[in-house]
Amino acid sequence: MTLTPDFLDGNAAAGDLESLFGTDMTMATGRCRGCGEQTMLAQTHAYLGGPGMVLRCPGCDSVLLRLVRSPTQMWLDAGGLDYVKIPTPA
Repeated sequence: MTLTPDFLDGNAAAGDLESLFGTDMTMATGRCRGCGEQTMLAQTHAYLGGPGMVLRCPGCDSVLLRLVRSPTQMWLDAGGLDYVKIPTPA
């Protein structure tokens, strides 16, 4: 029996992140506050089954970012990231 993961890659969060930041965030990189791993947001583990989305570190499974959207507001918690580095358009 093959187990399938209960997460998608971070590309699944691209639409909501772009609507918040105004640019493609899949190529943005960040450093996990838990283990120090540096990764592109596209490589994180995206959990979309709750009332919002959660991006977790592929190295240690720590929560990196949480985003919840309502019809009128968005809430962002990126407390699991030491930083986010966003490439600028050429």
